[in-house]
Amino acid sequence: MRKRSLYALFAAAAAAASTIVVTITGNWPASAQIAGGFNFTQPQTVASGLVAPWSMAFLPDGSALVSERDSGRVLQVRPGSAPQALGTVPGVVPGGEGGLLGLAVSPTYAQDQWVYAYFTAASDNRIVRFRLAAFATQQVLVSGLVKNTIHNGGRIAFGPDGMLYAGVGDAGNTANAQNTSSRNGKILRMTATGGVPAGNPFANSLVYSFGHRNVQGLAWDSQGRLFATEFGQNTFDEVNQIVSGGNYGWPTCEGTCSNPAFRNPIVTWTTAEASPSGAAIANNNFFAAALRGTRLWVVPITASGGAGTPVAELQGQFGRLRDVKLGPDGWLWVATSNRDGRGTPTAQDDRILRFPPVGTSPSPSASASPSQSPSPSPSPSPSPSSPQPGQGCTATYRIAGQWQGAFQGEITVRNTGTTSTTSWTVTLVFPNGQVITQLWNGRFTQTGNTVVIRNETYNAVIPPNGNVMVGFLANWSGTNGVPSSITCSRTP
Repeated sequence: MRKRSLYALFAAAAAAASTIVVTITGNWPASAQIAGGFNFTQPQTVASGLVAPWSMAFLPDGSALVSERDSGRVLQVRPGSAPQALGTVPGVVPGGEGGLLGLAVSPTYAQDQWVYAYFTAASDNRIVRFRLAAFATQQVLVSGLVKNTIHNGGRIAFGPDGMLYAGVGDAGNTANAQNTSSRNGKILRMTATGGVPAGNPFANSLVYSFGHRNVQGLAWDSQGRLFATEFGQNTFDEVNQIVSGGNYGWPTCEGTCSNPAFRNPIVTWTTAEASPSGAAIANNNFFAAALRGTRLWVVPITASGGAGTPVAELQGQFGRLRDVKLGPDGWLWVATSNRDGRGTPTAQDDRILRFPPVGTSPSPSASASPSQSPSPSPSPSPSPSSPQPGQGCTATYRIAGQWQGAFQGEITVRNTGTTSTTSWTVTLVFPNGQVITQLWNGRFTQTGNTVVIRNETYNAVIPPNGNVMVGFLANWSGTNGVPSSITCSRTP
């Protein structure tokens, strides 16, 4: 366990880009274990008593859809509520590592209501889509992916380009991985309806990259670069930066090798240390959920797309970890996999856990002030903007905490219209020369005192009466007044 002073913590935070909301609401334990911007000493159980959860995907209201591999059920979970079973995906035939695997939510869910699933059927692995109100009415997007009791892959996720990506395992046949006519041992890229999109590297093919053994984690960084986890055989597990048409070497190469035809991983671990499944990126760190390794790996991503020194968190604390996701609430969500036939379950397993961003006080009992604790906010009451007629959204500004020379701010964007947003913009004017150094859950530009904040692709859609929170770090000197002007605009 590493300990950092408050000064060192925020120096590190200011040096990294971020995509989460950090809210300083008080003190936290001096012994807090910090990695990648999250406090791993403050787990919160969102759901328990699940059986082999495999994937998490978030709805616009902030709740998570969770797939259970062997039951074929889709559950809806949210903090403070019991899990709700929404239905069972028809056609799921579990066995070995197969069953109901990856879930993804349409980037335009507020308009089309589509949920996507990757599952093992009677004769193949396939990707389908359906609506939560009608599980039985499936549209099959991809079928005929070779299945097996091992190496089914199964992760699906929408990229920042709006395309659906899928990690497909080699199904135990190593020759599949180097055969570009086979879709096994690949990462596939497709349109939302399963078609071949423009820009794929092989004509009339969904294949995006090849030479993979068993990819189960996909995540994009703030530059739009794709990274993936991959299970090795007996020697090395991998994290790879994925490029269009890239050959990642399996089965000729496991781990790093000298063949220039193959792309080397940015990180390798022994299979005992990792067996990495789900993946997420936040604060310019790659998070990999490790099954056999029973830990969460935190890997800094460098500007060139390489890796800094990995840090192991949660080692042995919650058993096998199957998935990790950055929630729209800014917390890091983790799913265990101790009832998958290979783990040692406790009475609470399996669980969905979430871990707060650094500085969030998840309960009033947080104590033991660090060496330099932030002082109470000089303006604890929110200062909402005055919505202009027809705008359909408001922006509320709050100073969540401040210390000498710097502070933490929050902006809550609320959709006051009767339809969902497709994008939103907040403009604010600082009165005292404050300068934002880091911002989460949005993209910003600052010219003089004027700051313009626009949505990320993943939080552009806000349903009626829904909200999105943006957090930031900023410098101040002398006086830290609230913005003299703050406005919100939206489309449509």
